[in-house]
Amino acid sequence: MDMAWLDVFRTVAHLGSFTAAGERLGFTQSAISRQIATLEAELGTPLFDRLARGVRLTEHGRALLPHAEALLERLDTTRRDLAALTELNAGRLRVGAFDSANAELVPSALAAFRAAHPQVEIGLTEGLSAHLLDRLADGAIDLAVVATYASTAEDAYDTEQFDLRPLLDDPVLVALPRGHRLARRRRVRLLELADEPWIAARRELGSTLLAACVRSGFQPRIEYAIGAWTAKLGLVAAGMGPTLIPSLAARAARPDIVLVPLHPDDTPVRHVYTATRRGQRVTPAVTGFLRFLRAGTGN
Repeated sequence: MDMAWLDVFRTVAHLGSFTAAGERLGFTQSAISRQIATLEAELGTPLFDRLARGVRLTEHGRALLPHAEALLERLDTTRRDLAALTELNAGRLRVGAFDSANAELVPSALAAFRAAHPQVEIGLTEGLSAHLLDRLADGAIDLAVVATYASTAEDAYDTEQFDLRPLLDDPVLVALPRGHRLARRRRVRLLELADEPWIAARRELGSTLLAACVRSGFQPRIEYAIGAWTAKLGLVAAGMGPTLIPSLAARAARPDIVLVPLHPDDTPVRHVYTATRRGQRVTPAVTGFLRFLRAGTGN
């Protein structure tokens, strides 16, 4: 059954005239008559008595009218709800990001998005990139912000399952206490810090940023293995040793430490991507959020 027939039926029922309904809906009287006749044939019963002046609902027509109005109202509600999603007056945005992206980049973009679209429900998940991609594959989040030190996305991720778009490059800095002998330098070679006690996330070098020290020609002595950035930077500020920190995390660094760039030959660079599920249409909320996220990187 064509819902347009029900709209014509409702209009005729309220106005009591094919001619008046045609004028209201922009049809000729004969076009209204044909559509009503088609609806009656579809239902197998007359809906109007044709009178000398206008029309009047039959008993079947009176029974149909409340159902037609309910169906049309439901259709109008559905259209409004869909339009609200498209226009970001409703809906949800579920983002996942790794910890240092949540230091400033992602929260700032979320705040700008919420200010522009306050009726969209926002959710944020934090985790390692591999975990976030699992959540994305399961449909638990709509967008993941992930990072890798691999030179290309194909070297790190399943690009057949995920659509990965470059967001920014995130060079690593060295964090030093303000009184450190190298704190005033414009840039530092890692080898100049070879004798320092280091602070890292773990003692296994291969899984930490300090693998860059081995590539620079020395085995760093890890004095403190601490996972949280706040604790690591607290140890740096107390003069307990340097640590390496991605530039994204540096945005939330405390004021009593100094962040010094490394020599280009020593600098690990983390490549940050946005990820969505390949083959699945990106929601209007994700599209809208990406504009704020890219604006926050200067891209």
